[in-house]
Amino acid sequence: MGCKDKKQINPRMGTVGGQAVMEGVMMKSRQGVATAVRRFDGEIVVRTGSSKSLKDKYKILKLPLIRGIVNFIEMMALSFSTLTSSAEMLGLEEEEPGKFGKWLEKHFGKSVMSFVSLIGTVLGVGLALVLFIWLPAFVSKLISRYIINLGNWYSLVEGFIKMIIFISYLLLVSLIPDIKRVFAYHGAEHKSIFCYEAGEELTVENIRTKSRFHPRCGTSFIFVLLIISILIGAVLPSKIVWLRVVLKVLLLPLVVGIGYEYIIYVGKHENGLTRILSAPGLLMQRITTKEPDDTMIEVAVVAVKSALREEFPDFVVPYENQREKAETNETNTQENKTEESTTEENVI
Repeated sequence: MGCKDKKQINPRMGTVGGQAVMEGVMMKSRQGVATAVRRFDGEIVVRTGSSKSLKDKYKILKLPLIRGIVNFIEMMALSFSTLTSSAEMLGLEEEEPGKFGKWLEKHFGKSVMSFVSLIGTVLGVGLALVLFIWLPAFVSKLISRYIINLGNWYSLVEGFIKMIIFISYLLLVSLIPDIKRVFAYHGAEHKSIFCYEAGEELTVENIRTKSRFHPRCGTSFIFVLLIISILIGAVLPSKIVWLRVVLKVLLLPLVVGIGYEYIIYVGKHENGLTRILSAPGLLMQRITTKEPDDTMIEVAVVAVKSALREEFPDFVVPYENQREKAETNETNTQENKTEESTTEENVI
């Protein structure tokens, strides 16, 4: 009864989520998706689009576990397109390319940024599989064979190695200046969501006081997946490394599905148990989120309000679509027509 009352008191809980990008924030709600980026000249560029999900079309995809897998795939696709869009909005494509860049433009045309992002995503997924699945299994096998027979402790040691790799990776990338800024925008994203869920006015002053640690964060989700993979790995064969790796890859959808259900539950229930279970993931956010400055918070506010246009009908972005109109008036070629999309780009 208490949980139901809490849901009625706070209907905003879990209705909007986001992602930090270079010099900006992406926000996704049931009403739409909005990416806000502050360009190098200080302008905030906003690109909006729809947020339709296959789960809305096929009811079977809303079933527990299945919905988590669908959500993971859709978020991966959205993340890929968002990173590409944010790079375009930031103006990175306007820079003069080198020889290799010119070769890419010649063979891939205007889709060069999409091609580069695709290659980066493929390499990233491959690196993740090597670092977090193959390498822990391989090292654990070496320890068990040449140092001490791990026996029933094999999966736990493998998981411990995986944790060390994960934390070390986060610490290393957090030293990169550009990544530090992304992590600060990550903090702005969390703070603005907390402010919205609290029902407070989305102002820099209100948002600044909120926590940058959120239980539904992707960092917490990844940490949960690591824990679940340890538990599932306990029942998998450990003698043949390649077989164990293949089985772990095949079981990834199950791990993702369970992890999603857990994150959804924790995000909507606050009690002693969920606080204990959320503690490790929140601790990891001390690495992946940083305190944002006011200019970053301003970008997050624009992203939230742009993603929730029905809820913020009075929020008007000045010069809406002026950039697109100027480009359309400048040339009316077929190439420009094919590049038009369902998104809007606004500047404030």
